[in-house]
Amino acid sequence: MLQTPAIVFCDVDSLMPVRGKIAPGFDEFIAELEHLAMPIVWVTNRTRLQIDDPRRRLGHSHPFIAEGGCGVYLPEGYFHLRPAKTVRLGRFTCLPVAERQPAATEALEVLSAETGVAVVPLQSLSPRELAQNSGLPAQQAELARHRDFDELFFFVGAAEADVRRFTAESANRHWQLRQRGVLWSLAVGANLKLSVRELSKLYARALRSQPKIVGIACEDNVSELLEACDRGFLLVDSATATNASNGARERLPARFREIELDSADVWERIVEALSGKS
Repeated sequence: MLQTPAIVFCDVDSLMPVRGKIAPGFDEFIAELEHLAMPIVWVTNRTRLQIDDPRRRLGHSHPFIAEGGCGVYLPEGYFHLRPAKTVRLGRFTCLPVAERQPAATEALEVLSAETGVAVVPLQSLSPRELAQNSGLPAQQAELARHRDFDELFFFVGAAEADVRRFTAESANRHWQLRQRGVLWSLAVGANLKLSVRELSKLYARALRSQPKIVGIACEDNVSELLEACDRGFLLVDSATATNASNGARERLPARFREIELDSADVWERIVEALSGKS
């Protein structure tokens, strides 16, 4: 592994939407980091199966963090020394952070029974029901329900008070409940900050140095991802940037920089900053 000044952790879900096109210039940005020998770790709420095709198309050969901080996935032979406490999942060596399935499935059943709130897990649906209720294309919907750690579900006939009661009980048990668009995710032990830190330790050991840990986050993942990094970039739309400049929104700490995602030179500016040119 070549020496590098930085390891980049990038929140990719908004940059590579399931429906729609990849963010302009993101593929060139990935290629440029490869040229600079800077590893880019993808951070996603999707499963390893869901991002397999994007990784292949964009030539991504580095580790990734999937299912919202549930596990760190390492390509075969990526690190010379195999980390301790890993499991084999598909083609990857995985460093589990959350408890593996069926822990989340069982936790969901407990929450539903104790709160009296009806839920439907995705894995219980037929292919037709799955596509209708997930809002995903049929193939993506099928990949989405084959999960290593968390459980995707939706509420049935639940009032706001029911959802609040369900959420409070999940928090009391220190389980991670997150809304994912029209769906919800439940995990037992998910921790994105810990995932970033554990993978950073593996890089430091392999490189015998302490590269900077740099995060690139979109607005919905800013706190968890950037708080684990030495420095970072928050990709925002023009309206959000205007609110920040007018004082309508709290400014980020000095070690983080806001960049408008729709600006023509967004990726060039990040590359220059990573290379120490700005």
